[in-house]
Amino acid sequence: MPEGLCGEAAIQNSTNTNTRHPGVKGGWRSKNSGVPSSPLHSSYSRKPTTDPRKTMNAEKASQFVQAATFAPPVSKARLWTGWILTALPALFLLMDGIMKVMKPDFVVKATVEMGYPEDVIFGLGVVVLICVVLYIIPNTAVLGAILLTGYLGGAVATHVRHGDPLFSHVLAPVYFAILLWAGLYLREPRLSALVPLRRLG
Repeated sequence: MPEGLCGEAAIQNSTNTNTRHPGVKGGWRSKNSGVPSSPLHSSYSRKPTTDPRKTMNAEKASQFVQAATFAPPVSKARLWTGWILTALPALFLLMDGIMKVMKPDFVVKATVEMGYPEDVIFGLGVVVLICVVLYIIPNTAVLGAILLTGYLGGAVATHVRHGDPLFSHVLAPVYFAILLWAGLYLREPRLSALVPLRRLG
């Protein structure tokens, strides 16, 4: 083939291989690859950046789930101490609920003096008994402690409204609430994992 024809054929092949397409801004597309080598294509290939705040929130959520599901081992001494502290307020509240259900005369008189009608005494006793049972069962102990705390908070408000002495009457339900949560904290390892007590210094 003459040299002139070879040069024209080479130019024609180069033109057919790399052709400019008006739909692709500032780029050439090869017929063999079919992929535009344009700035737009290179921008799509970049890796997405990760928000550090989302990463921190995900780590905190993961730590919370691990603390809620993982139960560290508890010593026998701590477990027995927790159950003893649990039994003290549980027995008192259990007796309180039974007396409200049975409704003897002195309970009715004391409840009416506090400003409650007689027809609500039985219902209060049933509620207290259910909360105590939930508190004793390990799987529902946290729920029972929360419900009993609300009940004891109502008792505090009742004594305040009645004008009773502070330390002997008003704060008496607070003492029982402290025993409730102290016993639960010692016997429930998942609660101690969620609310760790660290030494200062």
